[in-house]
Amino acid sequence: MPRTLNPVTHQALAERLRFYRDLGLTDFYRRPVEEIVEIEGAPGPSHLGTREGESVLKESSVAPSFPAAAQAAPERVGDHKSSPVATETAQSHFLAEDPNIKSRKPIQAPEIGVAIPAEQRAAALQIIREDIGDCTRCALHKGRNKIVFADGSPTARLMFVGEGPGADEDAQGLPFVGRAGQLLNNMIAAMGLKREEVYIANVVKCRPPGNRTPDPEEANTCTPFLFRQIDVVRPQVLVALGATAATYLLGARQPLAGLRGRVHAFRGMSLIVTYHPAFLLRDPRQKKEAWADLQIAMKELGLKAPARE
Repeated sequence: MPRTLNPVTHQALAERLRFYRDLGLTDFYRRPVEEIVEIEGAPGPSHLGTREGESVLKESSVAPSFPAAAQAAPERVGDHKSSPVATETAQSHFLAEDPNIKSRKPIQAPEIGVAIPAEQRAAALQIIREDIGDCTRCALHKGRNKIVFADGSPTARLMFVGEGPGADEDAQGLPFVGRAGQLLNNMIAAMGLKREEVYIANVVKCRPPGNRTPDPEEANTCTPFLFRQIDVVRPQVLVALGATAATYLLGARQPLAGLRGRVHAFRGMSLIVTYHPAFLLRDPRQKKEAWADLQIAMKELGLKAPARE
């Protein structure tokens, strides 16, 4: 017998499912929703799917919603503030078998805190790229030239996440290779690192038309792959470049000023939020603030800025 919930309980359940979807956990139910719950006096929710082999959650065209718990006030930890977010307790995983890839068996990622051996990370990332394939999961594929997967070291201690590819990235198939990419390279060098020593990815892997902000449906479709990349690389420090990256990583829609300047706990890693290089090109006055954010990341990594010549 299916379990019966009242409409109030169902609303809370549906909100929780949407929250996990926004975190990238979009494949944790494999049965039709009718087999899980029947609602007394309430029609079946339109955002829940029923086809076998798919996530119960269908991507919504509305903006992502986050429970109040995900926006809890930060508390002091060490020298920086740390905001405990729900992503810390979310189970780290690879998506189960993609319906578009019938030949591949599901691959289970290690639990949070358990790292894939360094020598296996490149192969694990290649599996994710193969799972993406010639992706047509959202409308962004219609205008793209190349899928922009990532760039850098699979064993990086530092990872940057941006919003999405621009024209230069779409042409070359690599993230951050245009003017914003040149500035990011300078930022990395100022930290005493080389681009090939870090790992760089985006929230979405196809260029949004006109470089617009990705829609929630587009971002929610692509972020599961980003979370898989993060789980493989498991950098010590993750830097969110801009509000879009911060929103989909932290599960909290807040002004950038409210997220910057502190260390966020994220899936067993430290996450720093700063400005996107493209924004810094438009407003160079904020470069000083961005450098302050990077110095927090450097402290977490135990890095010292190279001496100026």
